[in-house]
Amino acid sequence: MTGKVKVSQTVLKVGTLMPNNPVIKYNDGRLLPQTFQGGEIVSNEIKDLTLTAGQIDSAKGRNSSNNENLSIAGANKSSNYLTGKFSNKFYYAGADYKITKDLTASYYYGELKDFYSQNFLGLVHNWAIGPGVLKSDLRYYRSRDNGSNGNTSAYYTSGYYDNGAKPVASGKVDNDLYSYLALYSVAGHTFGAGYQYTKGDSDFPWINQGDGSSNSTTTDMQIQKFARAGERTWQARYAYDFAKVGVPGLTAGVVYLRGSNIDTVVSGADTTGRTEWERDITLAYVIPEGPLKNLGFAWKNAMWRTDITNARDQDENRLIVSYSIPLL
Repeated sequence: MTGKVKVSQTVLKVGTLMPNNPVIKYNDGRLLPQTFQGGEIVSNEIKDLTLTAGQIDSAKGRNSSNNENLSIAGANKSSNYLTGKFSNKFYYAGADYKITKDLTASYYYGELKDFYSQNFLGLVHNWAIGPGVLKSDLRYYRSRDNGSNGNTSAYYTSGYYDNGAKPVASGKVDNDLYSYLALYSVAGHTFGAGYQYTKGDSDFPWINQGDGSSNSTTTDMQIQKFARAGERTWQARYAYDFAKVGVPGLTAGVVYLRGSNIDTVVSGADTTGRTEWERDITLAYVIPEGPLKNLGFAWKNAMWRTDITNARDQDENRLIVSYSIPLL
C-alpha cells in the first residue's frame, strides 16, 4: 500500500515503492515484481529540472511475501537471512536537468549503509540524422565501500582481490563503471551498439538480496549483468515495431553481448581473463483495441555461455501474459 500526496509539482510517496532510477531499480522478471518499502519525493517545480530523493528500509522479493532488509552480492549469502549481513537504510537523491530539448544531464547518489556509496553521472542526447534519430547514452558509476564493508569480512562483496600472495574472491567495494550505448531509430527499426568497461577490485554493486534483482546498467540482461571485476563488454541490438507495416502492438528484438577480461576466483583458484556471452530474443504483442485492449503476450528466450570455472551454461524461456487496467 502506498500513500501519495501532491502539492503543486511535487509528489511524496510513502509505503510500497517501485523505484527506477540510476542507483535503485526494481525487478519485474517474475509474475509479481520486486517492491521496496520507504519514502520518495519527486519535484518538478523548476522548469526542465527534476529532483528526486528517497529512503528505503526493506525489500520484498519477487518470490516472497515478506519484507526483508537490504544487502549486496557476497554478503547476502544467497538470500540467507540467518548467516548473511543486511542493512535497513538505503538513501538516494538525484537531479535530471534538460539542458536543451535534445540533451539531458543526470547526477544521482546512493548509499547502502555499511555496504557502499555510489555516484552516478549520465548524459543522454538525441540527434536527428537523416530520416531517423540517434540516441547516445553515456554513463559513469563510482562505487566505494561504506562503513562495515571497509573493514569487516562478513560485509564484503564479490570480486577479484590480488593481495600479492593468493587472490581472494571477496573484499570491500571498489568499482568504476563506464558505458556508452548508441541507438539509431528509423521507420520502425532500431539499431544499437554499445561498450561497457569496469575497473577496480570488486564487481559492480547494487541492492541485491540474492533472490532476483536489477540494476540500471545497459548490460542488465535476462540472465546475466556483465558487470564483474575487470570485465569489458560490447553489445549489438536490433528491434522492430510492426506498427510501421500495419500490425500495431507487435514488436520484436534481439540483443547480443560478449564480455571478456573477467577477473574472478573460483574455489580458491585464480581464473583471470575469462569470457561470457548472452543472446536474448523478445517477441511481444499487445492487443491495441477492442474488448481485449491492453491484453499482452510475450516470449523471451535467452542463451548464456561462459568459460568461467564451474559455471554452468544456461538457456531460458519465459512466456508472459499481462493485462493493464487504467485506474484513472
